[in-house]
Amino acid sequence: MQVFGDRWVAAWNSRVSRRRIYVRPLARLAPMEGPQQVPTIAVAGRTDLPFAAAEVIEREDGKVRRRQVTAAKLQGGTAAGSVQAVLARIGRPRADVAGIALDRVRLMGVVNVTPDSFYDGGPYLAKDAAIAHALRLEQEGADILDIGGESTRPWSEPLGLEEECGRVLPVIAALAKRTRARLSIDTRKAEVMRRAALEGAHIINDVSALTHDPRSMEVAAELGLPVVLMHSQGDPRTMQDAPSYDDVVLDVYDALQARIEACERAGIPSARLIVDPGIGFGKALQHNLAIVGALSIFHGLGCAVLLGASRKSFIGHLTGAEAPDRLPGSIAAALLGAAQGVQILRVHDVHATGQALAVWEAAMAAKSPVAGTDGTSLQHRGSPRAEGDGAA
Repeated sequence: MQVFGDRWVAAWNSRVSRRRIYVRPLARLAPMEGPQQVPTIAVAGRTDLPFAAAEVIEREDGKVRRRQVTAAKLQGGTAAGSVQAVLARIGRPRADVAGIALDRVRLMGVVNVTPDSFYDGGPYLAKDAAIAHALRLEQEGADILDIGGESTRPWSEPLGLEEECGRVLPVIAALAKRTRARLSIDTRKAEVMRRAALEGAHIINDVSALTHDPRSMEVAAELGLPVVLMHSQGDPRTMQDAPSYDDVVLDVYDALQARIEACERAGIPSARLIVDPGIGFGKALQHNLAIVGALSIFHGLGCAVLLGASRKSFIGHLTGAEAPDRLPGSIAAALLGAAQGVQILRVHDVHATGQALAVWEAAMAAKSPVAGTDGTSLQHRGSPRAEGDGAA
């Protein structure tokens, strides 16, 4: 097993040899007004994220036991203290991310300033093209713009420091003066993090969870920015060479918890951390599907959860679609994430994802209209709503 590199293998193995408890919220309910009729598990302290039950999972010495329990029983005082500790982390309100309240699903638009990213490498390599693309994503509804200069697609080669900086820093500097969206630097290098912050980046997004560069942890602590910790098994050159897990969901959870604890020891509080289970990074098709189907378990880590499934190869492996034709599958994954309480979706297609979320969110919040009203007072995402467009 290789998680975050060889140096984390021993730590990971020692963790899973002990008894571990996990809680996966199940049975999401529509928001309820007034006194709630049934006990629920409110993810991140939000009454609009209620779940009626949970799967309680115990793992010890390689053996896994699962049981489904109603929220009423979990809150009735009979659950073990270890379960209550996880429930407390699930229910803990999440801090704002660079000033953005996580009171609804937030969209992170992808800006690849690369010639070789798996989906959109090339068109935005030039500075002006990247800036125009980023501003377009903001107009479409992106809350965060994630700017990266090094492709981390499977089997990609690492990029030199100065070349990466030459790609991303001019884009970040220009956008810092022209956009209200928060700017995220997608990098594994401590020096790129430092220089990007000086140019105006608000968030660090590291696919290695601050393990690739020995200085990343120190620099991230000094900068004081929110950090996305993404799980990856191996590095991009090797991560898709027969990835394997004992239980992919629990293994990824344990690895991310180990990184959270390492960050806390280094002076980065968990309130500044966002976890990403790393779809497509050291995972085969069934691994990715298992994670997407169990995303709500990661709320037990006590941090905001980010999902980056947009246009990824697992959609192609499942359906046969090439990257340009994976928008429907990307939206399906995004809605599965939203239904499980994911706070941030990293997407290439902001407009289409935002429209899908608008319909899903409105339907979840909808009530029967009062007689004499037309029911058109709902808040909405994106472009102004067209009125009177008929039934076609």
